[in-house]
Amino acid sequence: PNAENYVNDASVEQAWLYKACRHASTHWNLLRLMSADPAKLRLTPQDDAIYAEFRARFPCLAVGKLVESELKSEDSKSAWRQFCQLFEDTVGEYNFGTLLRLDSAGDYSEANTTLVPRIQFLAVEVARNREGFNRGLDSLVPSQSALGAEPGDVKNWD
Repeated sequence: PNAENYVNDASVEQAWLYKACRHASTHWNLLRLMSADPAKLRLTPQDDAIYAEFRARFPCLAVGKLVESELKSEDSKSAWRQFCQLFEDTVGEYNFGTLLRLDSAGDYSEANTTLVPRIQFLAVEVARNREGFNRGLDSLVPSQSALGAEPGDVKNWD
């Protein structure tokens, strides 16, 4: 590919980041406002397949508290890339950049968030729901995070 075909368009990047922040905000509000057990929450129609494949490929991944350097090591990136490709045709926007909480006991904040493909977010959050890590979040007080920011304010996520 010719490098001249790729342009760093600030307005596109800002729109993407705004969408990612809105997605994270919606997810957080859903978790906090759920009166039912999060294990019953369905994020996609493919939750069962995503969870089964995720645990088959990553049986020992501790989803309660993720370590960013382990998620993004060369070996891990290769394994995740193979996992992601499995859902290319079945999960919409499977590779859209999505914010993922590193520690399931915390909210979305700059210190507790990393960027992952949407299917990786879904795999981890479906596992957290089913394995009980997202229980009790309704008792957390909302923090002052950048999630409620307007598009021009997302510079705090640099």
